[in-house]
Amino acid sequence: MACKSTVELKDLRLVTSIGRYKPSDVVPDEHRLDLTLWINSHLVLINEDSMELVFDYDPLIAEIGKLANAKLYETQEMLISLIAKACAMYPQIEAAEITLCKSPVLSGTGKLGIRIYVDTETLHGLR
Repeated sequence: MACKSTVELKDLRLVTSIGRYKPSDVVPDEHRLDLTLWINSHLVLINEDSMELVFDYDPLIAEIGKLANAKLYETQEMLISLIAKACAMYPQIEAAEITLCKSPVLSGTGKLGIRIYVDTETLHGLR
């Protein structure tokens, strides 16, 4: 069996504005991101404790924060598309699953999310 590795970011609250709402609509008060990145296992199974040997995810997280706060988005799908393109900028990322959820959805409850799995071929095309 092949060794597989992921970097996982869970429940990151994004500072963002998504959607246009009428006065009677439920306006979400938060958007949360889950991100799973598949990377080559040689970036996880290392022989020395050195940042040069691993995938540095901090610049990607900073870029996602900038994208989220950049403007008013009409759709969650647009922000997810931009996050996928940001992931494509890193050749270490072989695939990605991106989930963006907003809440509340109705009567102060519920989460509604969009999820996409971006495979190696799609990431290569975005590069």
